[in-house]
Amino acid sequence: MGKLFSIAILLLLFSTITPSSAKDGEHYSFLQSQKPATPPVRQKLSHLRLFLHDVVSGPDPSTVRVAQAASANKSATSFGTLVMIDDALTVGPEATSKLVGRAQGFYCFASKEEAGLLMSMNFAFTDGKYNGSTVTILGRYTALSKVREMPVIGGSGLFRLAQGYAQARTHTFNLKTGDAVVEYNVFVMHY
Repeated sequence: MGKLFSIAILLLLFSTITPSSAKDGEHYSFLQSQKPATPPVRQKLSHLRLFLHDVVSGPDPSTVRVAQAASANKSATSFGTLVMIDDALTVGPEATSKLVGRAQGFYCFASKEEAGLLMSMNFAFTDGKYNGSTVTILGRYTALSKVREMPVIGGSGLFRLAQGYAQARTHTFNLKTGDAVVEYNVFVMHY
């Protein structure tokens, strides 16, 4: 009899419990499938050729060291150093070339063995057709390689749902100041 009573109580409890999000028979979920309002548009490939100006010298640098591990002073690769960037993006390699956006983000020295960085940045466009749009790049950057390739992992505005890759090549590097101009060829699939 005691077993039967326990089972009856359990059945009664389970039959009266409803999800806390349910009201009047409604059920809510974090995922809701939706059909596009318009027919899907084909992706297009855009090739962006830009020059990033990484300025570490002078009174107004665009690259600033914000953190450094105590062991970074002993490391030939600056392992453990974090740097924030807000670098100019121009159409040509000259500092006076037309400004089309900013490369904003960070890089950290992530390798003990070589000048290997983890870079995370947005190319935030401020001019022309792409004004207000961004391309997000995240990946490994081996500073001494002739060509560095990183994935494009997203974007916003006209680059919403972007994917692709970016190739970086050093255009100029000043050994005295540490300033550099890097050519970026970015190939982006977007809608």
